[in-house]
Amino acid sequence: MPKMVFIETDGTRREVDAPLGLSILEVARRHDIDLEGACEGSLACSTCHVVVAPEWYDLLPDAQEDEEDMLDLAFGLTKTSRLGCQIRITPELDGLTVKLPGAK
Repeated sequence: MPKMVFIETDGTRREVDAPLGLSILEVARRHDIDLEGACEGSLACSTCHVVVAPEWYDLLPDAQEDEEDMLDLAFGLTKTSRLGCQIRITPELDGLTVKLPGAK
């Protein structure tokens, strides 16, 4: 099973199982990681904003316009910011690393 790493706001690195086909938001919820996702993945908020490690960013599919519009509202936006609800785990993303906004 693929793995992914979350870097939490206090700097803690958590490697977790990331089943194929789940979104980053769904993976976070399965492992009690504090990634809100208030709109349940319907692209109506930016509360599942994550910062993708630069070495992984180019492996992701491009953000669609709706995601980019929501990202404009995100706190702590960076060049590698994405919405966790819009990224699905694939075999190529085994080891994906993301930071929660405000992580050390």
